[in-house]
Amino acid sequence: MIRETDIKAFSQRQTPFYFYDLEALSHTVDRAKAAADRYGFHLHFALKANSNNPVLELIKDKGLGADCVSGGEVRKALEIGFEPHQIAFAGVGKTDDEIRLAIEKNIFSINVESMEELIVIDEIAGQMKRKARIALRLNPDVDAKTHHYITTGLEENKFGISGWQVDDVIELVSKSDNLLLDGIHFHIGSQIRTLEPFRNLCGRINAIQLRFEEKGIKLNHINAGGGLGIDYQAPDDALNPDFEHFFKVFASLIDLRPGQQLHFELGRSLVANCGDLISRVLYVKKGLKTNFLILDAGMTELIRPALYQSVHPIENLSARSLNERAIYDVVGPVCESSDCFGKAISLHKSDRGDLIAIRAAGAYGETMASHYNLRKLGDAMYRFA
Repeated sequence: MIRETDIKAFSQRQTPFYFYDLEALSHTVDRAKAAADRYGFHLHFALKANSNNPVLELIKDKGLGADCVSGGEVRKALEIGFEPHQIAFAGVGKTDDEIRLAIEKNIFSINVESMEELIVIDEIAGQMKRKARIALRLNPDVDAKTHHYITTGLEENKFGISGWQVDDVIELVSKSDNLLLDGIHFHIGSQIRTLEPFRNLCGRINAIQLRFEEKGIKLNHINAGGGLGIDYQAPDDALNPDFEHFFKVFASLIDLRPGQQLHFELGRSLVANCGDLISRVLYVKKGLKTNFLILDAGMTELIRPALYQSVHPIENLSARSLNERAIYDVVGPVCESSDCFGKAISLHKSDRGDLIAIRAAGAYGETMASHYNLRKLGDAMYRFA
């Protein structure tokens, strides 16, 4: 929640910039960890959601591991202080250098996404005379029922090893002296708001585990991925999201073997509600059918509305009158018609220079920012606990 003292501090800064409420982040991570600890589950934070240093340091200090999808993220996790045994590394297009880095640092697992990648990892590990600890990312063909751009668990998606390839993959692993198969990995999508896809995933995980056991393979861990969504319209709700029911689904439906660990990769659900994009009104442009609120922030700072048609709450923090409201199309300055944060948005009557907050932007906001149009994002601002 943005406070009056925050707004006063905002007014002294050059916009646009991201504001992170680290007190709110701390509470959210504590809730997630308490819910997971109840069942002995292990949590990793997805760096792709937010790689801001103070955010990562807080999450690391809470005892979470790191979920990485690039060599750059692996290096960042190590620099922040995540232990190698806490780092999982997924991604469909790992380069040779990234694979070497993961093997050299002896991270928790390289999550292999194809037979072709497995062959390369085997070769590189052999050249290094090291064993590569791997997990197999399997495509469970489970519909996450979310935006098609962020669905990752269907047969048609590029992610993971398909069911028809599993036997060949197991055969390659069993014949290799360079590969140590430690677990299996799944991730069906992002911003999932119902529990039914996770229930379906549990059934698929149980069936797949039996298939490995029939081949005489014991798995030390299962990584069920992440994907838990948030309510973007209620960023200040203390119980948003519902970690308790999320983890209860897995605790009740997955058949874990004695000593077997269950891991998760949470991103958006931990950080989305702790971050806001702060901007200023440049112009209030009158049109024939609508008025445009033109901000100094655009799709270069927050691309989610343009890319996913996502909806974020928008608030005028410094309106001169709280008794008048008006309808605006809230847009940015970038030379693209898709540079729009929302259409027909009801706000307090707004004027040039007013401070605007685009709420619940802590996930996939700053990490996806670009320098298109040679634009520059200001340094982040923080409220500490």
